[in-house]
Amino acid sequence: MNYILFDGTSHIDLLPLTYTKPVADIRIGILTIREKWEKRLTSTITTVTEEYLQDKYPMVEMEENVMINASFVPTEGLAEIIMNLRENQMVIKDDEIIAFFTKDTQEEVDFDSYDTIRYDGPVIQLKQTWDIFKNNGEAIIADFDLITKGRKSAPIPNSVHCINKEQIFLEEGVDIEVGVLNAKNGPIYLGKNTEIMEGSMIRGPFAMGEHSVVKMGAKIYGSTSLGPKCKIGGEVNNAVLSGYCSKGHEGYLGNAVIGEWCNLGADTNNSNLKNNYAEVKMWDYEKEGFQKTGLQFCGLIMGDHSKSGINVMFNTGTVIGIFTNIYGSNFPRNFIPSFSWGGAAGFTTYQMNKVKETAALVMNRKNEAFTKEDEKILDHVFEITKKFRVFK
Repeated sequence: MNYILFDGTSHIDLLPLTYTKPVADIRIGILTIREKWEKRLTSTITTVTEEYLQDKYPMVEMEENVMINASFVPTEGLAEIIMNLRENQMVIKDDEIIAFFTKDTQEEVDFDSYDTIRYDGPVIQLKQTWDIFKNNGEAIIADFDLITKGRKSAPIPNSVHCINKEQIFLEEGVDIEVGVLNAKNGPIYLGKNTEIMEGSMIRGPFAMGEHSVVKMGAKIYGSTSLGPKCKIGGEVNNAVLSGYCSKGHEGYLGNAVIGEWCNLGADTNNSNLKNNYAEVKMWDYEKEGFQKTGLQFCGLIMGDHSKSGINVMFNTGTVIGIFTNIYGSNFPRNFIPSFSWGGAAGFTTYQMNKVKETAALVMNRKNEAFTKEDEKILDHVFEITKKFRVFK
């Protein structure tokens, strides 16, 4: 069967994280949504996403296709239902379509003629960006079970102090000599060729992807995830660092989602609780204004390739677009548009020639390529985000 993950309305709801990628490539838990579905369905999966992203993320369509809403995180039960779908059947939850089997083109699908299967089991759906860190612990636990089932962990050195060792799993090549791994409240997963330097204290649920590094003396609380080639230090609590990003020094990061290729300078801190303990509001790209999150603890959402200088302070509920460069003292505004350069004293536009030059250097440093497809994506996003860059 050919499976295709579609963005639907979730693409705008999950901005700025989806400016540069389909919803399917958001990381929550250990794996991205696409990787989870591929493991559950034992199949390679393509995506339907925004037109400007399709050169980099093409869709493969066949005569028979099962379309899956990419905002839903798969469970074993849900995957089983989807694998057994037949033509003109669809799965829904709370009147929202999760998946459907079709031989028609996207324009020809008539859901009124479909047989409905209602899914009443528990499932994570990403409706807003903060749903990522809010549900990250649950997602780590599910991914841990999926990845490690029937497998044996690499040996853990005796010099490492472990609590609930049965819930700690090391892939091959992990470098750890002295530290504390506490899996009492959730599992700890260390990917291939990762390094945890001396004196680090980590509480689960926690996961780190291949070639990631935890710096000396780091204090990491659950529920925290690192994608591949990340580096973290200081104090981190309930944060998702999507991949290829660095927070290598002291400073606090909490209740946050950091996109790929981001860098947080030394002593960058974010607030995750208002002084009056009130509900946090965050920027909504569809409404082009702030909306309530329903959360008391809500920190920072940062899009791909954004960076902060030393001693930068982010206020509670800050949303930062892609390719921003933020520096200086005092708190900058709590919505910073894509391609912004500056800080609390004011912003200017980050010029595209400098954007591309820096992106190529940053990606090359971690042996990844900045491609022509990436350039086209940036050009498009630069144009569609101009309306937000109204600097005084």
